[in-house]
Amino acid sequence: MPDLNALLADMAAEGASLDALVAPLDAASWALPTPAEGWTIAHQIAHLTWTEERALVAATDPDAFWANLPRIEDVDLKAAEGARMDPAELLDRWRKGLAELGAALAALPPGTKLPWFGPPMAAGSMATARIMETWAHGEDVADALGVTRAPTARLRNVAHIAVRARDFAFHNRGLTPPGEEFRVEITPPDGGEPWTWGPADAAQRVSAPALDFCLLATRRRNRADVSVSAQGPDAERWLDIVQSFAGPPGADRPPRT
Repeated sequence: MPDLNALLADMAAEGASLDALVAPLDAASWALPTPAEGWTIAHQIAHLTWTEERALVAATDPDAFWANLPRIEDVDLKAAEGARMDPAELLDRWRKGLAELGAALAALPPGTKLPWFGPPMAAGSMATARIMETWAHGEDVADALGVTRAPTARLRNVAHIAVRARDFAFHNRGLTPPGEEFRVEITPPDGGEPWTWGPADAAQRVSAPALDFCLLATRRRNRADVSVSAQGPDAERWLDIVQSFAGPPGADRPPRT
């Protein structure tokens, strides 16, 4: 994985990609529905704003983070609250939170662990998680606007989280994780050398283009709509439940095809 400076650069770039979609919108467009049921574009940005601000507290005042630890049910509530803000104010608040989080993560002493909603996270892991979530919610916004964003090498961060969270995905569905590692080979957007995880001689394998795998891992597409392949029953099952984010998996998106 890249070093922290590279991850923070990717985090800022992913934010800029989403910013470019929402900055030109008028107030009515912020109310457009996205594929996430009940969420408008404003809800998507409000959710990211709230999460960025919670991550900033985790990085700068861990005691305050624990003292105000929200419940998983609060996520929708906070998104709804933020969505009622003036769009310009909400956008400014999101931009500010993202920039301040990047600066706070860069200033942490090496080896610092941040409290979070699961196990404590290193600064690099937090940056990777923010890249993943910003990209995923950015896809919802792009879908709402009917635009297509070109995939970038930043998707490696999204894929990395999904691979690292393999056992979590099984546990999250009440299933026992496989005892053996998988070989995962992801073709990057530029068609270069695959991104790989796991032993080269693993019996069970997964392969996919980066965009397809990441859309599936963030539950932004139904498996019927992406090109992913598996060898082995456990690998096959994983592709049905793969998940790159914390919390419950939620309902699958309906097939588009």
